Parts: sequence; C-alpha cells; structure tokens
Amino acid sequence: MSDDEHHFESSDAGASKTYPQQAGTIRKSGYIVIKGRPCKVVEVSTSKTGKHGHAKCHFVAIDIFTSKKLEDIVPSSHNCDVPHVNRTDYQLIDISEDGYVSLLTDNGSTKDDLKLPTDEALLQQIKSGFEDGKDLVVSVMSAMGEEQINALKDISGPK
Repeated sequence: MSDDEHHFESSDAGASKTYPQQAGTIRKSGYIVIKGRPCKVVEVSTSKTGKHGHAKCHFVAIDIFTSKKLEDIVPSSHNCDVPHVNRTDYQLIDISEDGYVSLLTDNGSTKDDLKLPTDEALLQQIKSGFEDGKDLVVSVMSAMGEEQINALKDISGPK
C-alpha cells in the first residue's frame, strides 16, 4: 500500500444541494427538482394505474428563480430530488451602477455578489425605496448554488 492511493477529491465541499424524498410524500407548496431546476410545487395529483403498475404522481411546479412552470410524472414509490432551500434576510447598503447590490450580513461583513432581481415590480420597489433613503431588508432565496432576491421589507420607522 503506497501513500498515493488514498487521495480523494471532492468538487463540492459543503452539504449536498438536494436530498431524496419519496414522490408520494411530496405535497403542495413543498419543493422538488424538475429538469435540474429547484421548484415549488403548486399542484399534485396521484393516479392509480393498472393491475401491476405503479401509482403515479403528477407534479406541476414553478421554478423558484425563473418563475417558469414545469411538470413531471413520477411513480409514487420512487424517490425525487428535493432541493435544500434557504431564505436569509440582509440589510441593503448600496446599489451599484452595474446592477449589483451591497448587503450587510448578520456578522457585519458585506455581501457584494448578488444582482438586482429581474422581477420588474420588485426591482422598482427596491430602487425607489433606496432612493428615498429608507432602511430596506431584502430576503434572499438560495437553492442548488443559485441565489436571488425575492422579497423586500421596509424597516425604517415612522418619520
């Protein structure tokens, strides 16, 4: 046994981006991976099949980042990938000219690698609130290595 036999290289240093869950146990408003995209389930229907077939689950889901509608049909006894979805609140410090935001994390450091959201209504709310000098907190949704601002709160008190 030589020393160079035991070198393991991992491309993912953290936890896995998804976990398996039986298709029959995934419910409406849960999360599922369809076509490699993290989605929120908006509709689930289960069909009974023939004598020796499996019951099948039909999922209709919305991509949590692009809002595209995706569908999948999976045997209810099979496992589906479910994304680890996290939501974190950050205080907005600055908006740069090139469309990136500067956010304050809980430990006092800044996070500067997020772009403004593509959703037009949310984008306008963030820009106008920032220009008015309000204290804004943005919610950042992250799943499967992607992050995006998906909500906004005004925490400035009455003036």
